[in-house]
Amino acid sequence: MEKERLLAKINLKTGELEVVDEDFRFKCLDNCGLCCIENDIPLREEDIERIKSLGYDEDYFVDFTKMVYRGPKFLGYAMKKRPFDDACVFLDPETKRCRIYEHRPLACRLYPFALVKHRDYLEIYVRNVNCPGINHPEGVPI
Repeated sequence: MEKERLLAKINLKTGELEVVDEDFRFKCLDNCGLCCIENDIPLREEDIERIKSLGYDEDYFVDFTKMVYRGPKFLGYAMKKRPFDDACVFLDPETKRCRIYEHRPLACRLYPFALVKHRDYLEIYVRNVNCPGINHPEGVPI
């Protein structure tokens, strides 16, 4: 089973978009929250500072025991999960909505996509994850 599927490439010199998978569609479904439960979210320094500016102490939301890597590259520490349901500390357990949605980390903003730079191209992949919004009938193309 493949881990990621290439959807498109962007030429970084010209800005031209080359769609590789014409059939792909995506729609983020309200009140789903699966991504907040099933994923370890890497936090960049910018993410941590933005969330701290909301008044949260980093000990509340940064899991300093869990480090996230992509290959050999350290991406950052992970977002803390709640012990009772293994969900992100910012996922409201009743509404399944993010309490810091407008200030959420970059990894959350990009989900379920991955961006990989190869020379003059930015490749856009969709991760092989359990997300009901992938290829949803009401989804939009990339």
